[in-house]
This record gives sequence, structure tokens and C-alpha cells, in this order.
Amino acid sequence: MKASIKQISEMTGFSPATVSNALNNKKGVNRETQEKILAAARECGYLSEGGPIHSIRFVIYKDTGRIVADTPFFSALIEGVEDESRRGAFETVICNLNRSAPDYEERLNQILTDPSSGILLLATELSEQEAARFKEARAPVVVLDNWFEESLFNSVLISNTDSSCAAAEYLIRRGHKKIGYLQSEIPIKNFFYRFEGYERALKAHGLEIPPDGTVRLPPSMDGARERMNRLLKEGIALPSAYLADNDIIALGAMKAMQDNGISIPGDVSLIGFDDLPFCSITTPGLTTIRVFKQEMGRTAVRRLLELIRYGDRFVTKSQICTAFVERGSVKVNTPPVLDIGPDCPADAE
Repeated sequence: MKASIKQISEMTGFSPATVSNALNNKKGVNRETQEKILAAARECGYLSEGGPIHSIRFVIYKDTGRIVADTPFFSALIEGVEDESRRGAFETVICNLNRSAPDYEERLNQILTDPSSGILLLATELSEQEAARFKEARAPVVVLDNWFEESLFNSVLISNTDSSCAAAEYLIRRGHKKIGYLQSEIPIKNFFYRFEGYERALKAHGLEIPPDGTVRLPPSMDGARERMNRLLKEGIALPSAYLADNDIIALGAMKAMQDNGISIPGDVSLIGFDDLPFCSITTPGLTTIRVFKQEMGRTAVRRLLELIRYGDRFVTKSQICTAFVERGSVKVNTPPVLDIGPDCPADAE
């Protein structure tokens, strides 16, 4: 059975409160006392060898950098991480890790071999192959915004499939039968699972993806607008509604449709994903799926602190549920039926 703070207190003669403060690197414990407590904690197996962890290293991994960019989504994640780290009396060190940078291998090696910083890994753009390398880390790792089937990490992510499935159900209950999907041309796991939820809802109601229904767009507002403008001029067939991988793509497509005289939601309805701040000030306001971004960051830090303090006895996968936000971008084609919640099965990923 794992040693306890009480046992360490009895071994060292220090109070349980002092032991707890020393193990958690809190102020008020002098260095000599802390070293005695840490030595006893390692001796009885409470802590592994390698020394105390002094900080949380928030590693922002970028592959293309076209998804993980300077947007309100990732700013809110960082804010949640920093707030919860401060609450736990840990310093947050922000580390950008760019796959295309010439010093990538050197920086990655520094992260993996440093036992003094717990690793919170923003893995939105991380591949399965690169994720496996973080298994070599000398400090605990928690993955944020991704899940890997082959390399199991403690992870915190969005309930992607259930959320997009529920959004498609919302459109179907409002009379939409031809529902398309605005897809990022840069594939990431989150988008894969969102598309899976969309397909699941259509299948449950005997519907098919309409002709030209899956539209691939760049994952930037200007890029999505430009590409959608071109597709509209080429005569793409429009469904009555679209779901989108995220708000940025949805809003870019909306602007393109409005450029071409297409009414939102009169001609085409739109639903985004993320609920970025500017969704409420567009015309019309964008109906979307709210992601609790700060709470994702806080939850990931809390799990990392558990690993730092108590060790890694099991792996957890925490999915943060979303909220549906109705604004003005969806048309009701028929009187809506009573909303009793989506019929979608639980996330399978």
C-alpha cells in the first residue's frame, strides 16, 4: 500500500501540515526541512527518485501552426492553466514546441529529460507518432485537447462526437433534411470526431450526406471565405444547413455566402463549434457549441498535480461536456418538436 503523509510525519517528526507543504513545494518550509521530508518520502516510496517538481511546463505543440494559433480559444485555455497552477502554488512555464523549427529535437530532449517540471502538453496538432516520444519523459505528463489510442496518457479533451451529434439532431428536429459539413483542410483528431458525430446523427435518421455536402476549407476566416467564394462561383450545390468544424470556418463561409447574396439563415443555416467571443456580434449571431475552455485547462492542471503528488496508478480520460448556444443562424423549416435531448450514443473515441 502506498505510503501516506501521516507515515512520513511519523518518520521525520514533522507535522502532517509541514510534510504536505514540503511535498507540494509551498512557502514556509525551509530548505533543510524540505530535503529531510523529501528524502523520507522517497525512502518509503511516496515519491519516485528524481527530486521535487517545482513548476508546470505548459508545452504548446505546433505541427502546421494553422490550428493552434493566436485565437481566443487557446488564450482561454492558457488562462485556465495559469489560474489553476497558481492555486496549487506552482509556477507555469510556457514552452512553444514547433515541429518545423531547426532546434526541435534539442528542445524536445530538454523537456523530456527535465524531472523538475510536470508537463502539460497541448496536443491539438500532435500526431500519434510524436506523442509516443513523450512516454520517455522523466516528469508526469497530462495531454490536453487530444487522445491517443496507441499511447495512453492521462488526457483532458472536448466531448466532440456527442456535441456535434447533438447539433445535427437540433437541425433535424427543426426540419432540415439536407445537412452538409464544412470541414477543415487540415485534419486533426478533434475534427475527425466531430464529423463522426455528424455522420452518426444522419445515419440514425436515415439521412445521407447531400451531393457536394462535405466542403473542405482552410482553417482561417479569410481562407475559408476566399475558398467558399470560389466554390459558390463554380456553382456548388448548397444544402439547407451546414455544421462546421469550428466557428472560424463557419464565419468565413457565412461571409462568402453573404458576399454572393445568400441569406443566413433564410437560404442556408449554419452551426459552428467553440463559441468564440465574436460569434455573438456577427449578423446574424452564430448558433454554436460552447466549449468550456478555461475549465479544460483547470481540469488538466488538477490531474497533473494529482500525478505529481500521488503518482500514476491509473490513466484517466476526462471529456469536458459542452453547451449549445442558440443565436440567429438557424432557420426553423417546420415547427420544432419537443426537445427531449439528442438520441446520440455516447462518444466512442
